[in-house]
Amino acid sequence: MARKADRLAAAMTPVLGEPLPVRIRAWDGSEAGPRDAPALVFRHRRALRRLLWRPGKLGLARAWVAGDLDVDGDLFDALERLAGFVDEHEVARSWHHEARRALATVRDPQAVAALREMVVLAGGPGFPPAPPPEENRRRRGARHSVRRDRAAISHHYDVGNDFYALLLGPSMVYSCAYWNGKDGPLGTLEEAQAAKLDLVCRKLDLREGDRLLDVGCGWGSMALHAARHFGARAVGITISAEQAALARERVNRAGLSDRVDIRIQDYREITDGPYDAICSIGMAEHVGSARYREYTDALYGLLEPGGRLLNHQISRRPTPDETTYRLDEFIDRYVFPDGELMPLGTTVKLIEDTGFEIRHVEALREHYGPTLRAWVRNLETHWTEATGLATPGRARVWRLYLAASALAFEQNRIGVNQVLAVRPARTG
Repeated sequence: MARKADRLAAAMTPVLGEPLPVRIRAWDGSEAGPRDAPALVFRHRRALRRLLWRPGKLGLARAWVAGDLDVDGDLFDALERLAGFVDEHEVARSWHHEARRALATVRDPQAVAALREMVVLAGGPGFPPAPPPEENRRRRGARHSVRRDRAAISHHYDVGNDFYALLLGPSMVYSCAYWNGKDGPLGTLEEAQAAKLDLVCRKLDLREGDRLLDVGCGWGSMALHAARHFGARAVGITISAEQAALARERVNRAGLSDRVDIRIQDYREITDGPYDAICSIGMAEHVGSARYREYTDALYGLLEPGGRLLNHQISRRPTPDETTYRLDEFIDRYVFPDGELMPLGTTVKLIEDTGFEIRHVEALREHYGPTLRAWVRNLETHWTEATGLATPGRARVWRLYLAASALAFEQNRIGVNQVLAVRPARTG
């Protein structure tokens, strides 16, 4: 009898239209495909069943998170080789729609036979395997309402402060670092994150006694840096209870409780303006396009005339028809529920439409690849501890999401930008 890997490779090729660019290792230990490539490991026939029931990115993600599917070899190399197959529009169309069309019309006997062979290998169609518990499926309330946003933020950030400490390192900064130093490229993640915080403070022109609002303050690193090195009086807001608890602890340990106030508060709930400066670093991706103008209006109203806003935000490439944009299924269900990316031009226009004057835009895309790769190294170095602090599935979510994101930034499929804007004074 033919080995499972050979049968699987032979069945997948006519359905996909070409051989997989990686090796296949089946649950019986057999292998097929290029020997110099990483192996896509089907640990259980259930992985194949997940792909048959939900072809494309979501089926692959469920199999990966559940541990039914794995990679033996360099994860970055495997993801790069699989990029064309993982794309939702290509894979779902070829595996699902074309296979159904072939079955319905019987015009492609080879595809029909291949699909039937995969069903046999999967142990029959059976029922759809239950999604892993890490998947966020039940959501209540209108999208981007205060209540639903709190639940979405909790899903991502309330994984555990100890888990994030392993991932992020001592800086506890969860956004793109800045790897340019005064004397050349910086060597460590901690140096690069400190350089990023310093860059933001300098762009905001923070002075002794200035009131700074840090929207989406995370674990307090930006507020602490602004208070310690620039003399600012900082208010940091987050809607993650775990983040706020650790941020307050860090403020107390630093002896800066008289200068830094950490609050559990939504940006729509701030009423104690005006502020001299506002920064929003890696938070606006959670706002949503429908609410974005409400977000920029709120920040505009909280600034002194002449005050500066620094908006640090991930962007996506524009599409010919923006109405066709859809949330990435893996990111939406496992990483950032309800998260949305916008093209840079859309973000700048909305900030400008609010009344801000745009003063400077800086692309930091090339800086995010090394940042994400550093986080992946941290996670892999502490893998056993990380799976114990969260769950094995949650750790697998983060490993896949961080590695795939690194490649997306490096290949210019997404970017990250700092937009510096000013609320004009009456005199202009």
